[in-house]
Amino acid sequence: MATIRYNKNLKLLARQMRNNSTPAEIALWMKLRRNQFMDYDFHRQKPIGNFIADLYCYQLRLIIEIDGSGHYTDEDTMRRDALKDEYIKSIGFKVMRFSNIEVLKHMDNVLRALEQYAVDFEGRDKNEA
Repeated sequence: MATIRYNKNLKLLARQMRNNSTPAEIALWMKLRRNQFMDYDFHRQKPIGNFIADLYCYQLRLIIEIDGSGHYTDEDTMRRDALKDEYIKSIGFKVMRFSNIEVLKHMDNVLRALEQYAVDFEGRDKNEA
């Protein structure tokens, strides 16, 4: 597994964020942790570069972001999200964003979207081998 570079100053903040997760983050984490989701290893609040990813899966080259309403209305937050997405894509990862409402009210749809991504990724991965 290749090492993902990150700002070591973010380790403490990431730990604090894990200890103070939002209800939506907790709900999705309960579905993904301990290789429950298609046997993939997910981590939460993972420092990547100068950012912290809500959920991270190295095997799928996937970052999942769970966004509150401010991510869709606040200009500064939207700008930071765009920079984060651009960086994540530049290191070869896919970013999937879901709103708190999607996770809390439509978890089945979120899991289906993740499953479809994983199936597509596995097919692409096998074709490139």
